[in-house]
Amino acid sequence: MSARGEGDGDIAVIGLGRFGRHLAGALTRLGHQVLAVDRDGDQVQRWAATLDQVVQADATEETALRQLGIADFRRVVVAIGTSVDASVLTVLALAEVGVPQIWARATSEKHAKILASVGAHHVVFPEAETGERVAHLIVSRMLDFIEFDEDFAIAKVPVPPPLVGRPLRELALDERYGVVVVGAKPAGERFRYADQDTVLDAGSVLIVEGGIAQVQRFAALR
Repeated sequence: MSARGEGDGDIAVIGLGRFGRHLAGALTRLGHQVLAVDRDGDQVQRWAATLDQVVQADATEETALRQLGIADFRRVVVAIGTSVDASVLTVLALAEVGVPQIWARATSEKHAKILASVGAHHVVFPEAETGERVAHLIVSRMLDFIEFDEDFAIAKVPVPPPLVGRPLRELALDERYGVVVVGAKPAGERFRYADQDTVLDAGSVLIVEGGIAQVQRFAALR
């Protein structure tokens, strides 16, 4: 069977565990054609009606990948999490067929190093990244939080009570708190880019960026 993916928006996802199937579904909703691959026939049958293309194949075998037309995909994600051996062999096989962008899920630092050494271009730690994000949300007033580096984050926070009714020009948040307000969403309205004349209304939600500690302190203002 061949499932050629010559379009730039086509992506293959290998492994239909929890992470893989959620990823495949999210990519589909973003408008991409997704080829989902799993060697478990039950998983393939279970998700065949939900995803664009679902096929049963052993992705550790280079021959099977070529038969699927994987060599024509620009981006392939190895979402296998239950078997380190299978994920490593799959990345190696993808590298052998010449996939330009191989993304792979790692379960440990050692696993990540092995994946990179055999050909993965991008390695992700979904469990660790989700855990960090949820931890920040639990212990703060932030509504959402994304960490981009060891000391930089963007967060969605309600307007701190002491700042209600005041324009950004007057507040000098960068100097006082080390954060920059990127956007604001008044209650019942859409997000809009913030400027120096933006007034922080009660009930508004802000998008702020800055150092992690600074963002946390800003969100905690009372």
